[in-house]
Amino acid sequence: MNIIETAGLGKRYGRTWALRDCTLDVPGGHVVALVGPNGAGKSTLLNMATGLTTPTAGRVTVLGGVLAGSPPALDRIAFVAQDAPLYKNLPVTDMLRVARFLNLRWDAERAAARLSRLGIEPGKKVGALSGGQKAQLALTIALARRPDLLVLDEPLAALDPLARHDFMQSLLSEVAAEGISVVLSSHMVAELDQVADYLIVLGRGQVLVSGEVSSLVAAHGVGLEKLVLGYLREASMEVAA
Repeated sequence: MNIIETAGLGKRYGRTWALRDCTLDVPGGHVVALVGPNGAGKSTLLNMATGLTTPTAGRVTVLGGVLAGSPPALDRIAFVAQDAPLYKNLPVTDMLRVARFLNLRWDAERAAARLSRLGIEPGKKVGALSGGQKAQLALTIALARRPDLLVLDEPLAALDPLARHDFMQSLLSEVAAEGISVVLSSHMVAELDQVADYLIVLGRGQVLVSGEVSSLVAAHGVGLEKLVLGYLREASMEVAA
């Protein structure tokens, strides 16, 4: 089953195409790294895949052909945006209660157990949490929805190196335990090297390459970070020419 399928997908704001002619078949069962520089179209693609934005051109389906943004798709996808909508004046317990009433599927025991393992106090106000703890709270809320597809848009951007490491390790543990598919966007390629097994590189609002990391690395004889930088450098040279 493909978790995301696009055909000629595009989004235009005014005269500017944020994403153009995007055609992808992303298989399930992977941790997918969606990488590229700022402005490459990563958030635009994820927003269309999760139904937050309507395409200007083309089509996008998820989870084996379900229309993106439809009720069946929304019920099976959990999305964590870069600026997760957490209410800083609420205690963690009340934040979970709000999330429970906003979602049809909710596993309260899982959420409470995960926060306990992470040492996040339920009575502490969200605004008093560290950056890493806020990211973990947002991830906990997403996982409590029991999604088939977890979409994370730049979750590492505001975290320090230790918090990034802890976040990625806990994410991998959840993926291994639950078998969910993950699409993770980031411009921090080095952080994804030991995590992702499927890669999509965007540049200039277009797909530069996509495929399994092992195959791409073997074909080019370089590591993930050098592979991505090579494609982005090549794309920049084409624009300059």
